[in-house]
This record gives sequence, structure tokens and C-alpha cells, in this order.
Amino acid sequence: MPINIPGDLPAAGILERENIFVMTQRRAMSQDIRPLRILLLNLMPTKIVTETQLARLLGNTPLQVELDLLTMSGRTPKNTPIEHMLNFYKNFDSVKDQYFDGMIITGAPVEQMPFEEVAYWPELCDIMEWSKSHVHSTFHICWGAQAGLYYHYGVPKIHLPRKMFGVFRHRVTHKGSILFRGSDDFFMVPHSRHTTIMKADVMKIPALKILSESDEAGVYVISTSEGRQIFITGHSEYDPETLALEYWRDRNAGLPIHIPCNYFPNDDPSNNPVCTWRSSANLLYSNWLNYFVYQQTPYDARNIKDLKI
Repeated sequence: MPINIPGDLPAAGILERENIFVMTQRRAMSQDIRPLRILLLNLMPTKIVTETQLARLLGNTPLQVELDLLTMSGRTPKNTPIEHMLNFYKNFDSVKDQYFDGMIITGAPVEQMPFEEVAYWPELCDIMEWSKSHVHSTFHICWGAQAGLYYHYGVPKIHLPRKMFGVFRHRVTHKGSILFRGSDDFFMVPHSRHTTIMKADVMKIPALKILSESDEAGVYVISTSEGRQIFITGHSEYDPETLALEYWRDRNAGLPIHIPCNYFPNDDPSNNPVCTWRSSANLLYSNWLNYFVYQQTPYDARNIKDLKI
């Protein structure tokens, strides 16, 4: 089944060229199917890139997905045309009375700031609290995961002496995890962050389970018992060239940056990077949609408010 997005969203043409089935909203309305409603809170500065990356993964499943794009109120992004924001993005006030099968909260380039100093932190807290009664399963990515763990459970973030930057080997540590059903024993995931969370702090919270870890990158996936909240510390959605673009951006700006680990062949930035995480990323998102969004969400999404986290 396809992902249902506006036909003139830039992601639509990109995904169609990649043979990912994209359905326009007009065609979707003619089908007698209740699509999964997914709300994407996009906090990344390159919004078109991020929405395309996530739409690609959400569209590569047998399920019909309707994607709504959410931005913080009063924010004017520097790297996205204002026309794009006006045409495709909603603010929280316009969706707060609705219910969604799933929600994705992305990372954001504010990780070195205390949470309370982030300009939109109060609104983000309102959205995360609202998600407990209006979203069946919320999928937090990178800084979004750190923010969610801090807001919901008081788990602090820790500054790293060196940026976690590269593609690292991970393993499933909770063998019964449905989120990793069908996974290989080891798989690769990109990371790009200056902060982390400590395993010991997570293990203090009885409501949380660690599903996957890396010897180098630390805790990777954390979940509540029913998958209502899932926290992902890496960037499995990244395109093959994303880390390269970040590397050259920082290097050209004179910022301290090292060559991303396990990324460029022979650690030579003149070589094209090799993508080693695409299959595991597709498995992660398809399992989330299938088991924690599609199979468990009530048919009448309004009944989400009666469920417990």
C-alpha cells in the first residue's frame, strides 16, 4: 500500500522516481480503507530532506499511511521556503482536537542547549503531554528521543567529549522485541550527536525497556512495554550522503569535526560513502507501523484517550 501525501509535496516526485508507491489525497478518498494517520513533528532545519527521508520509510510497507506535517508555532525556518511551510505544515492548535495512530518527533540541532533554554520547549512539552491521550504510538528520534525521555521520565542527557559521528554496529539486547522481529544479529545505524543518555539512568525507570545497544554508540532503542512510546537515539532514516554533507559543512565552516566512523571507504572522504543501514531502517519502521500502530491502535482513534501509557 502507498503513503498518502499531497501530490505537489516535493517528496512525492522523489519517491515516485524510486518506485515507492505514492497515492495522492484525491485518489485515497475514493478507497474504502481507513489509512493510518501519522503526524510528523519536523524539528529539523532541512525540513524537505527530513520529510522525504521519513516518507520513504513509511511508504515502504503494505499499509496505507496518511502523513500530516506539524511545525512549532511562530517559528520561521531559515532553510525551507515559507511557501512550503504555508502549503504543507500545520501548527499544534489546528490538530490538538484530532487523534493519530502514530507520531514521529524528529531530532533538532539544539542538543547542546539545556532543554528549558530551547525557545519552543514549552510548546513541545504540551505536544508530548497531548500525545499520551491523542496518539497511539509516538516514535522519538535522536534529540527528540532525549527530549521525550527527559520530559516523560526525567532521564538526563550527557555531553560527550567527542561527537558521536558515523555508522556503528548495533545488536538486539531484548530478544523478544517485536520492534526487531526479523532483524539480523548485528546491524548498522548512523549517529550524529554531541550528547547521549546513560544506560544506568534508563534502567532506573521500571516503565522502560532497552531493546537495542551498541558497544560504541551506547543505548539505541528504548520502549515502554506496549510500545506507546519509543525512543531512537540514532538516525536510521538518513540518506547515504547525509553524514558526508554534515562532515563537509562543518569542515568548510572551520568547526571541529572528525571523519565519520565506518562510513567512507578507507576513511577517505574523497570516496563515495557506502550505505549499510537501509534494510535495517526499513525493517524498524515497518515493524513499528505494523505491530505498534496498525495492529494495536483502536479502529476508532478517539478511543486512544482511554488507553494507558
